[in-house]
Amino acid sequence: MIIKIENSLKEKCWEYLSENNMGNRHSANGNKEEQLVGLIGEIKTKEIFGVKHEWNKGFDGGFDFIYNGKKIDVKTMGRNVYPKDTYVNNFISFQKDFDCDYYIFTSLNKKTNELSICGCATKEDLLDRAILYKKGAVRNRDNGTSFKMKADTFEIKNNQLNKIETLINKTK
Repeated sequence: MIIKIENSLKEKCWEYLSENNMGNRHSANGNKEEQLVGLIGEIKTKEIFGVKHEWNKGFDGGFDFIYNGKKIDVKTMGRNVYPKDTYVNNFISFQKDFDCDYYIFTSLNKKTNELSICGCATKEDLLDRAILYKKGAVRNRDNGTSFKMKADTFEIKNNQLNKIETLINKTK
């Protein structure tokens, strides 16, 4: 599923972020651009579920919205390409202790302004399927670049995720 991002949404998110810092975890909070990517992914995913976004301040409790009694957190990665099945999604390890039932992983193509819904996983499935990399571990990308992990981080591939429709059907 691919969703076009309107410029008006990006402008509204930048306006909000100019006065608010969404980085309320104890580490690996992301810079303003990373927070923008996350906020856009959260808002557009809420729209799929018919959930209205509220511009709250402060810590969200570890999840972005509740759908049919289930706490759901949206994780969005910013990229300059469309995601492939072998691409990974990151999940900072200390977040596993937050009260959340499901994770939805999305990818924002910053060149085309399109959000791809990559899939979802329960907390149990995420922790079972993902690989944990320690802070400082060097990760190599397919394009030959590399980076160091900012925090202990789980990685789960898109082809290890469930389709978002399974989440919609399970929580009905």
